[in-house]
Amino acid sequence: MLKFNGPLIVVEDIAQSRFFYEQLLGQKVKFDFGENVPFEGDFSIHLKAHFQSLLGDAAQYAVTRKANWGELYFETDELMPTYQRLEEAGVEFIHPILEQPWGQRVMRMYDPDGHIIEIGETMEAVVWRFYQQGLTIDAVSEKSSMPREFIENVIQEHTISPADGM
Repeated sequence: MLKFNGPLIVVEDIAQSRFFYEQLLGQKVKFDFGENVPFEGDFSIHLKAHFQSLLGDAAQYAVTRKANWGELYFETDELMPTYQRLEEAGVEFIHPILEQPWGQRVMRMYDPDGHIIEIGETMEAVVWRFYQQGLTIDAVSEKSSMPREFIENVIQEHTISPADGM
C-alpha cells in the first residue's frame, strides 16, 4: 500500500526558512536532520544543495525559484492579525486578503525561497460570518458551496453555551 507522507519543498537557507515557518507561521519542528527539517503539519524543508545532489545533474534537473506551480495552504481563525504580523516582517505578498468566489478570505505570499504560501480563514469561520450577516442556511450553502449538514453543525457549535453542552 502506498501512503502519502507530505510535501517537501527545497530551500536555499535552512535557518532562514525555519525562522519563517516557525516564528512567522507558528509551525512546530518535528525533527531536525540538518539538511531536512520536517514540521508537525507533515511538510518538510530540504536544503537545496543536498536535494540537488540527490537529483543529479543540475543542468538536466534544475531546481528553480518562483515556479508558481503549487502552494502550501494553511488556515487560521486570526486572519487579520496574521496578515499584519507578516506585513510587518516584510513578507513579499502576491496579494493582500481577498475574498474568494466561495466567500473564504485568503492571502497569498512567497516564502523566502519563492514558494507560494496561502493562508485562509477556516470554512467554519466563513459559514459563521455569512450566517451572522443574516443569510439563511440555504443561502450560506449556495454562496460557500458547503453542504447543509456542515452549516447546521457550525451554527449549532456557535450557539450552544457551555452550560447547554453538559
